[in-house]
Amino acid sequence: MLKHIGTIDLPEHQNAGGFDHAAVHTGLGRLYVAHTANDALDVLDTETDTYLHSIPGLTGVAGVLVSETTGWVFTSNRGENSVGMFMPKSESTLEKVTVGIRPNGLAFDDQRGLLLSAHVGDPAIPGSFTVALVDVAGRRVQTSIPVPGRTRWTIFDPTAKVFYVNIANPPQIVVIDPQMPDRVRRVYNIPAEGPHGLDMNVTERRLFCACDGGIVFLLNADTGEILSQAALSGKPDVIFYNSTRQHLYVAIGDPGVIDVFDTQTLQRLETVPAEKGAHTLGFDPLRNKIYAFLPNTHRAFVFNDLA
Repeated sequence: MLKHIGTIDLPEHQNAGGFDHAAVHTGLGRLYVAHTANDALDVLDTETDTYLHSIPGLTGVAGVLVSETTGWVFTSNRGENSVGMFMPKSESTLEKVTVGIRPNGLAFDDQRGLLLSAHVGDPAIPGSFTVALVDVAGRRVQTSIPVPGRTRWTIFDPTAKVFYVNIANPPQIVVIDPQMPDRVRRVYNIPAEGPHGLDMNVTERRLFCACDGGIVFLLNADTGEILSQAALSGKPDVIFYNSTRQHLYVAIGDPGVIDVFDTQTLQRLETVPAEKGAHTLGFDPLRNKIYAFLPNTHRAFVFNDLA
């Protein structure tokens, strides 16, 4: 069960909008959240649950990803068609690489040094639904791969060494293999509108896919077979898998709650109030903390999962 243990005040919004994807560097006890309204990353201390500072100059920042093994922090800057990259101890050295139109989801292959940037695209621009593989060491796009439609979130599978990318319409998960960089390797069809949040139980080879149609699916990661499904409290966005508790957290912006599921049974255990519009989460697996970002009051709620 989630227990509310604190609230963190964050900078007021400078423009319209709110927060988007967040990521935690557990070793440093740092949480980075995309403060889209401020074109910045807000940086929090997950030991003390306090706001530290912000990293500006990231136009329309929509996502952030942390690589614990390499130390890299990546951002998707949807307003300027770029991805950013920096090391936590040298934020001022942040560099940018131009990618496709309106980047959003990010995933990283730390062994090959490849960052996948998934692009929302523009329906008015033919061929703009793409993903890019970025050579991080070379600071360049290695290849661009067309996909069937607007992308949502993406993850990397360190066992199969492939990327999974949610496609909103047609509702699919596409599999990208860096060894086949000219095309989509496989497609998993999803029988619900708008695949959005995506995460994985790597050990058991299971994918979790939360869809705009109000359904979360459990799939076999290697075949795409749908193993089970469950109803959500509304239209989902960000999801996180807690391997220690065997729980899945799903942020529902309307009505503004967190659905918590048992990942073995896909039974909904509870629905926890946050705030209307709170569609994004952060998760610190080391400290067992879940952060819900509240766009109307520019705060973060902090929870512990008491199992």
